[in-house]
Amino acid sequence: MQTIFAEVFALLLAAVILVWLFKRVGLPAILAYLVTGILAGSHGIGWMTISYEMHFIAELGIVFLLFSLGLEFSVPRLMAMRHLVFGLGSLQVVLTTLLGTVLLWFLQLNWLEAFVIASLVALSSTAVVVKLLKESGSLNLRSGQLAIGVLLFQDIAVVPLLIAFPLIAQSDNQVLVGALSLALAKGALVCVFLWAVGKWLLPKIFNEVALVRTDELFVLTTLVVALCAGGLTYLFGLSMALGAFLAGMMLGESQYRHQLEAEIRPFRDILMGLFFVTVGMQLDIPYVVSSFLYIVLALGALLFFKLLIIMVSAQLMGERKKDAIATGILLWQMGEFGFVLVALASKHQLLDANIASFLIALGVLSMALTPYLIEQTERILSWFKLDKERFSGDFHHGLGVDALNDHVVILGYGRVGQTITRFLKPEAIPYVAIERNPILVQEAQTAGEPVLFGHAGQKAILESASVDKARLLIITCGDFEQCQKLIDSVKQAAPEVKILVRMRDDIHLEALKQLGVTEVVPEALEASLMLVSHVLYMSGVPMRRILKRVSKERQNRYEYLHGFFAGDSADLSEHSTDRLEYLHAIALPESAYAVNKTIKELALDKQRVVITALRRNGEEIDSPVEETMLLVNDILLLKGKPRRVERAEQYLLEGLA
Repeated sequence: MQTIFAEVFALLLAAVILVWLFKRVGLPAILAYLVTGILAGSHGIGWMTISYEMHFIAELGIVFLLFSLGLEFSVPRLMAMRHLVFGLGSLQVVLTTLLGTVLLWFLQLNWLEAFVIASLVALSSTAVVVKLLKESGSLNLRSGQLAIGVLLFQDIAVVPLLIAFPLIAQSDNQVLVGALSLALAKGALVCVFLWAVGKWLLPKIFNEVALVRTDELFVLTTLVVALCAGGLTYLFGLSMALGAFLAGMMLGESQYRHQLEAEIRPFRDILMGLFFVTVGMQLDIPYVVSSFLYIVLALGALLFFKLLIIMVSAQLMGERKKDAIATGILLWQMGEFGFVLVALASKHQLLDANIASFLIALGVLSMALTPYLIEQTERILSWFKLDKERFSGDFHHGLGVDALNDHVVILGYGRVGQTITRFLKPEAIPYVAIERNPILVQEAQTAGEPVLFGHAGQKAILESASVDKARLLIITCGDFEQCQKLIDSVKQAAPEVKILVRMRDDIHLEALKQLGVTEVVPEALEASLMLVSHVLYMSGVPMRRILKRVSKERQNRYEYLHGFFAGDSADLSEHSTDRLEYLHAIALPESAYAVNKTIKELALDKQRVVITALRRNGEEIDSPVEETMLLVNDILLLKGKPRRVERAEQYLLEGLA
């Protein structure tokens, strides 16, 4: 028992450390789980062995993954993207599978192994690509839309592959067609049954569960539904994952879809992590090392042929060359479902152990290289002389931005950017905005607004907006890390331009000032000032006095708005307590060290703590002077960062610095 506990503890500890490390360097957590498995397996440090129970628990991760996929599978969304999904998506998967099978057959593999390898190589990583598209804000670009359409079809294609692999392994060539037909008939029967259950029974069940308002019951019901659906398909000789997918798809149109996804996610992520650990444990490290050169060659071949197939497929569907290439760069890697299929094929002896290790290594390296290649998309497009088209083709004609001078440049044309332009226009102040949402850009240009399409962090886009001639540049994104990148690009293109940044608060004020920002507008604090202004006005305070107070607060950098009482469970507005100041009141008893000492003698400023107010005999003294003598029963209002305030309180009461 102690041995099992030690093995599991070591596995969890290694996973925590590696996931943290991989996320810090921008790599997906899947790779961290694979490396954990490599270390834990017999070819690594070797403290774990793969047992039947561990395999079973890991396979539950696949069940929950397919259930989540089913929840995201929206029939209306599918119909809206049918041209991309069933056109480009099917063309890419079919071409990659067929050409890959033929190519691998020429390399002396039997047709069965060639088909299995080609079919799983045809799939790309939904987790990696969607994550990178969201982080870069490229979901609305044409290449992003093409990638999502292809990924959606690939996710659908996983389901028949999960059915086909076990049947291929169990049947010879003569009865394979009959077995597949029987499996499809069983699948159709199960689909109809689950559709009926999902349409009429499950909504009523979840309605009753929701009325109870017990989170535990909702979670348990979700798990039971996913496992029951998987068990039903398993009884029919099909994959458990197929049943989970169908159950998720039936519930995907219900009002509980988002809640179901949220409830299942922790179990899915943990069990999928365990699944990828078991995949990594099967990786034969000595074989990978001895075959490393062949793996690198295969990686280059994968990049070339899959990029070529996607590019040709997209152009056959009428897409532009630059979008076709960009989509190929997004989708060239192997995906997480490839690992699922490798494990399934190995389980049914469809793949040799060495080939499975080869494919796992190929998938790990391809996923690790994808973020770097996506960052180099511009450079790759420039090799094909397509980068200028991206900056000048669609959105820059007829805007008249070349003649701009002494204007305002707005990075981001969302709600904030549009509000700014509505105030600039009546004052006849020239402006130009940069936005990367193509639909928003087209709508704005149709209305005659000077909005350029592109990524504001690219020097060519900033030069198109004549940023070096601008009187002011406004960054509206509000995210500190993204602002840092934008400021760096702006300073390279126009070192002298004034920069105004919108932030949620002024926690990063000093850092932004050091980067060269002229002014920071903290949105939350400005909203507080506006609210206070209305409160004072409706309370009868003269408007002149209100404006004076607000103006003074801005001049003092919102000093009065920084401190707040924390209480026992303060809402720190998603920021660390080490970065925010708060208010804390303490009373001085007769034994307090600070009694009969002046504020100057105590030198609290050295501890970076301020006495903002002093209450004595029912009267409050704001900002007491340094010569004020502290007396017994005085109540002090301290302001500072939590740890400093704690130390200052101990010092005032006990004299311990």
